[in-house]
Amino acid sequence: MTGGKSSWFAGLAGVVLAGLGCLSLGFVESSWAQEKPAADPAVARARKQVQMLDDLYKTAIVLITEHYVKEDSDLAAGSAFQALFKAMKDKGYHEVRLLDATGEPYEEKNKPQDDFEKAAIKALKAGKANYEEIVTEDGAKYLRIATPIPVVMKKCTLCHDNYNAAKPGEAIGALGYKLKIE
Repeated sequence: MTGGKSSWFAGLAGVVLAGLGCLSLGFVESSWAQEKPAADPAVARARKQVQMLDDLYKTAIVLITEHYVKEDSDLAAGSAFQALFKAMKDKGYHEVRLLDATGEPYEEKNKPQDDFEKAAIKALKAGKANYEEIVTEDGAKYLRIATPIPVVMKKCTLCHDNYNAAKPGEAIGALGYKLKIE
């Protein structure tokens, strides 16, 4: 690795740790307005795990953007997190995708792809705090949840100029999670 990449990854580690501290301070407000009751304790555990991941990822993206993105030629936090999301999936932990809600995705692969993602974007654009389904694939149960991503700072528009017209709090995207229920 070159010195620049190692410095970036060291900085990322520091930002993630700082982000954990900021969670308790309410730096990034959680989109989980209230817990949904679950008859199945395994579903409740999966929801709680997704809530933790959502808070962690969103806090870290905001902190990285705030402290490391200075101009439009810098690596966008969303691009860095695409690599992180791939690493989590490759290790078998969970899946998470960035989903566009504007109709003008930064990357084509961020367009909602299946019925769940399309319904989730519609629900989030209508103001829902999150959207979820429990699905069964190859005999295993999975929790799929999408949570909104609003533009939270002007600096986001360095890489996403199409977000300039977004209203405060408007969902311009989502994180779509898929987590095995165990």
